Amino acid sequence: MTTRIRMTRRRRHLALAAFVLLAGCAQTPPQPAPTAAVPESFKETAPGWIAAAPADTLERGPWWRLFGDPVLDTLAPRVEVSNQNVAAAAAAYAQARALVREQRASFFPTLSLDGGATRSGGSRASGAAGSDGTSLRLGLGASWEPDLWGRIGGAVSAAGARAQASAADLAAARLSAQGEFVTDYLSLRATDGEAALLRTTVEGYQRSLQIAKNRYAAGVAPHSDVLQAQTQLANSQADLAGLERQRAQLEHAMAVLAGEAPAQFSVPPGDWNATVVPALPPGLPSTLLQRRPDIAAAQRRVAAANAQIGVARSAYFPSITLNASTTQAATRLGDLLGASANTWSLGLALAQTLFDAGARGARIDEARAAWEQSVAQYRQSVLGAFQDVEDQLAAARVLEQQQALRREASQAADLVEQQMTNRYRAGQVSYTEVVNAQASALAARRALLQAGANRQTAAVALIRALGGGWNTAMIEPAPPRSEGGRRAVQ
Repeated sequence: MTTRIRMTRRRRHLALAAFVLLAGCAQTPPQPAPTAAVPESFKETAPGWIAAAPADTLERGPWWRLFGDPVLDTLAPRVEVSNQNVAAAAAAYAQARALVREQRASFFPTLSLDGGATRSGGSRASGAAGSDGTSLRLGLGASWEPDLWGRIGGAVSAAGARAQASAADLAAARLSAQGEFVTDYLSLRATDGEAALLRTTVEGYQRSLQIAKNRYAAGVAPHSDVLQAQTQLANSQADLAGLERQRAQLEHAMAVLAGEAPAQFSVPPGDWNATVVPALPPGLPSTLLQRRPDIAAAQRRVAAANAQIGVARSAYFPSITLNASTTQAATRLGDLLGASANTWSLGLALAQTLFDAGARGARIDEARAAWEQSVAQYRQSVLGAFQDVEDQLAAARVLEQQQALRREASQAADLVEQQMTNRYRAGQVSYTEVVNAQASALAARRALLQAGANRQTAAVALIRALGGGWNTAMIEPAPPRSEGGRRAVQ
């Protein structure tokens, strides 16, 4: 008898151990982190960036301060606070975080409370006693499904990864809105600079028109000189009016990005310094590229898809639910909580699908295919990011050269214009040659201004391509070169 009791206890211990082991069985496969082969360095810059590691949570800071414009420093923070696209992304992130809390609540039992009161009665007939009475009921129930196969844990992991992806989406929306705002502001300042140039040019053309009128009145120049001067002046004034329209549209776009109505937003005219272009740190470490929010979001969606595979696999195992309830019943409120009115129950429910025509296997295949899709999208995001950075590095290099050449061309055109004006006053050339020289000089000046504006907007595009601002403290020494000259971004 004693031996039988010991064997029974041993079986119970073995069953309990098996239960504990099964409870720790997670069905999520240990998929390796997705990798994407990338070159040792950017094609458009020198080597010197390090192996990749997730760094999208690093503080990007007010990168627009690199342009040294106090008005921009005041206006740009309003984008993060009031931009509606950023607000929508923030709400999506809050929704994703709430979903994580909802999934995590499945780890714990659910408790329910119910109660009721019934009053019944009947008519009296032939002196029979009535059946009037009151029935009170109060019940408390509990239900818990232990996470034996990792289904709940996988759902929580997937929700957490999606929340992190949503956070990266929020950062991407914020960076995009800020980048567009800064680009519009710099374009507006470039428009102010071009307008100032045209106003100076208009004043010069007015003087030239007066010279042509004086020479025509003196009988030393034909009337066509006056007409040419008038034409050139009117065209410049029309170009100046067109710049006013362009400036107004840029101001309206900035208002929308700042979350305000255009009627309530204005940027007073100001000076523009085309020479302020943020300098790149030497080497451009790969950690800066990793800070791109779109790559971070794609990486987290891979993790979410991997967790869903475990959720799908858990469907092959039975679901076990523990239930408990207690009910109090009485006819008077004072007796409702008495021990004699109490009934209780404990139960265990087990459910197992025996045949589903391959539906569970199909769901697993679907989850695995979704994971492969997310991996491909991650790799595509990495490739697109490198293309974006290479494009902007090439633009920065070429535009710097172009600006220097535009400056030389503008200086030469200014000299030609001055010489032609002096020779016209001396009666050595026709006014047509003066007009041509003035038009060439104006075009060269405007091209020089546009080259400066292009360099600044390219710098903004490069900052966005790198995921935000940078500082020299973030630069780290490069690790030893791996075989094949390639490194993996994880």
